[in-house]
Amino acid sequence: MTIAIDDATPAAIELSAPANLRDLGGIPIDGGVLRSGLAIRADDLALVTEADAAALVAGGLTAVIDLRTGDEAAMTGRGPLAALPVAYHHLPLMASIGAGMPRGELPAFDHVSMGEMYAAMVERAAPHLVGALAVIALSPGTTAFHCSAGRDRTGVLAAALLLALGADDDAIVADYARTGPNMSAIHQRTRAIMGVLMSRLGFDLEQLSGLTDSDDPMDVSMRTMLARLRERHDGDALAPLRAAGLDESLIARLRARALAA
Repeated sequence: MTIAIDDATPAAIELSAPANLRDLGGIPIDGGVLRSGLAIRADDLALVTEADAAALVAGGLTAVIDLRTGDEAAMTGRGPLAALPVAYHHLPLMASIGAGMPRGELPAFDHVSMGEMYAAMVERAAPHLVGALAVIALSPGTTAFHCSAGRDRTGVLAAALLLALGADDDAIVADYARTGPNMSAIHQRTRAIMGVLMSRLGFDLEQLSGLTDSDDPMDVSMRTMLARLRERHDGDALAPLRAAGLDESLIARLRARALAA
């Protein structure tokens, strides 16, 4: 598989197993525990091997939600899953990777700044987040959702889902923080693609990666997101999604599916 670095130079992309894939089953929610087989979060599923794609479908996967930008999706498409009977929903949570990144200086990527970015993402991309929750609620089997690393945009959708299901903050933060030990493998897996994108934007991927790999606890980002949303929306972190169409019937459908035997 190749992608174009420029008009003349292609870069080989090796298909590989996900480095940050996990079923959300087992997380405590309102009324019980989220069952396995409802929702899977992952890093870039466009890069999975044919064998891994077939295994996911054999395990019940019926829908994929792609949270990547159009630029990212254009580089690698859907990968091996495109040849299998899986519904595909492209619901980007950002207009572009470079949106909002300052020119001529390194952007702030400490954990608090990341949490601030997540809160703004929930507010700006609320319609797509509601659309993603509707896909999870209505798909007949398992839904997988992914971005590139499976941490930031994927973490925002996972948090929205868990909030709608009545999970408490500690459970939401714990799920988000589970990505921490996987970051080195994630960077290795996505380096070729993200390196090309960052280079086109004038940034160095290795330098940016160092900014996000601090020893500070990752949970600060998710706690910051939840706090900012409640500060700005009268204590209701789901308020932007409710304004975008998340109603009680959709929440009820999600909870019924999440608790089904």
